[in-house]
Amino acid sequence: QDAEVLRTRDPQLLAQCEVVVDVGGEYDPERHRYDHHQRSFTHSMRSLRPDKPWSTKLSSAGLIYCHFGSRILAQLLGQPEDGPVVAALYDQLYESFVEEIDAIDNGIAQAEGEPRYALSSTLSARVGRLNPRWNDPDQDTEVG
Repeated sequence: QDAEVLRTRDPQLLAQCEVVVDVGGEYDPERHRYDHHQRSFTHSMRSLRPDKPWSTKLSSAGLIYCHFGSRILAQLLGQPEDGPVVAALYDQLYESFVEEIDAIDNGIAQAEGEPRYALSSTLSARVGRLNPRWNDPDQDTEVG
């Protein structure tokens, strides 16, 4: 709730952070490091949670969802984390939303014949609309 968000790739600053996501070059959930950019990273939802069927390589978004999604859903819904409602919603959200993010972030094509994952949100297009247009006089992406 009172967390400070810091955007940096500076290793000295990252070392001081409690949680590091999508930068830093390491995946170590015990130290709350959630990056997927190292060559050795090959995890999928299935490799981290063998009870799940999805084999799409996880992005940092998928890593966060894998580790914290059930807990967050349980809190939002006021349901037990290991209950059927949270379990069903967790699976549905991954399959219909997060898996697409994982696939696109990792450059995985939706299909070579049969589709590998559902494309439902065109999230890349939505994020792209947050960027300034090519002819906007103010090109600063940090200005809200």
